[in-house]
Amino acid sequence: MEFQTALEDFQKECGCPICLNYFKDPVTINCGHNFCYSCLHTSWKDLTDSFPCPVCRFGFASKNFKRNLQLQNLTEIAKLLQVRRSKRKREEENPVCEKHNQFLTLFCVKDLEVLCTQCSFSAEHEKHYICPIKKAAPYHRKILEGSIEPLKNNLERVEKVIIMQGSKTQELRKKVEYRKEEINSEFEQNRLFLQNKQEAILKEMQDEEMDILTKLNENVATLSDHASTLKGLLKEVKDKCARSDLTLLTRVKSICNRYRSLKCPELFSFSLKKYSFSLPPQYSGLDRIIKQFPVEMTFDLDTAHPHLTVSADRKVVHYRRTRQNVYYSPRRFYLCPAVLGLKAFNSGRHYWEVAVGNKPKWTLGVCQNHLPRNWRNQPAVLGDFWAIGRYIESGYIAFGPRRTRLLPEVRPSKVGIFLDYEMGEVSFYNVNDRSLLYTFNDAFTKTIWPYFYTGIDPEPLKILSVPDYGK
Repeated sequence: MEFQTALEDFQKECGCPICLNYFKDPVTINCGHNFCYSCLHTSWKDLTDSFPCPVCRFGFASKNFKRNLQLQNLTEIAKLLQVRRSKRKREEENPVCEKHNQFLTLFCVKDLEVLCTQCSFSAEHEKHYICPIKKAAPYHRKILEGSIEPLKNNLERVEKVIIMQGSKTQELRKKVEYRKEEINSEFEQNRLFLQNKQEAILKEMQDEEMDILTKLNENVATLSDHASTLKGLLKEVKDKCARSDLTLLTRVKSICNRYRSLKCPELFSFSLKKYSFSLPPQYSGLDRIIKQFPVEMTFDLDTAHPHLTVSADRKVVHYRRTRQNVYYSPRRFYLCPAVLGLKAFNSGRHYWEVAVGNKPKWTLGVCQNHLPRNWRNQPAVLGDFWAIGRYIESGYIAFGPRRTRLLPEVRPSKVGIFLDYEMGEVSFYNVNDRSLLYTFNDAFTKTIWPYFYTGIDPEPLKILSVPDYGK
């Protein structure tokens, strides 16, 4: 609109104020106004002594004017712009088909396109309903007019939402500031917790040092007394040996008894206690994993060894001496008392827990489905198999691409397994003390299945229901 107004103002300035048409051979008089030469000549034709400006009426003593070539050029540009504008206006009022250069007078109801006569006979619109534009326009104008009110309502709702979203800025700032305060407070509590723990441990170590030092001093004093006794006895023995036979034998019994009754004090040895601490539960990495990635796990009956009995809820399995009559399955373990989990994974992060109790032998982990089913016992090293287990009374081992012996400080009776498929990681946690037992790093390319080996003792393996900390 601004461009249109400016164009109209420009065209007005290129018009003669006498004939109101575009300038022809424009001239400029001394007051600055511009006229066509012929119009000014006609206006001053019968005047002899005074020649007033036709616009401002300022009089001049003579017919003084100058040809204005620049204005003539501007006038030609204004004429050209008017021609183009008129042509565009005609094209808008009577649009022409770009393909056939014919007026667009028809409308395809199916394709919602304006057509010329030749377009309407084309194969593209042969079976379509074609009607004149004058007939189709009122119908579609009514439809469009009917959408005006809903569009206005939608616009009002969106504008209200924009205002509401704008008001959320302050709310966001407040929440961010509150969250910052929470984080700062949490870190301050953590810092104080660590500081207090440090001070408590150092004080405990100092008390232990003083206690050991006291015992060391007491032991040194005892040894010193014993040395003095030995010196006195040694001196007495030397003195007796230098005397006559009768004198030597007079008190030899007393000396012998005292010598035999001498006992050397034991050497005092010590070892410092091992000091350690654990963060509160809210700072435990395991708790964050449990909270975000729990998965409901059950056993797959089609893979269970014939000597394994699975509970009705498929969460408890134990070995029994009697072989069960089960149907054949290519996925079933027949020599190794093992079973797979029902849920398989090919993406994402997942966590589950298993209670192993005091079983003498067990193995937990993940594997790919083509794992050999003809094992009698698990191999020490195997690809596509990532697991840990107990194999003797106090021995724990990591199976998989390499064999690694584990030395947990606390015997695990519950084990947590965390699978991060995209990162290629399987981590095992001792749920009893929240410690990390072992982590495998590999590249997973196929579906991963949870793996459970029970051993041949009657103690069960139990899949635990991980609590939903998010609720």
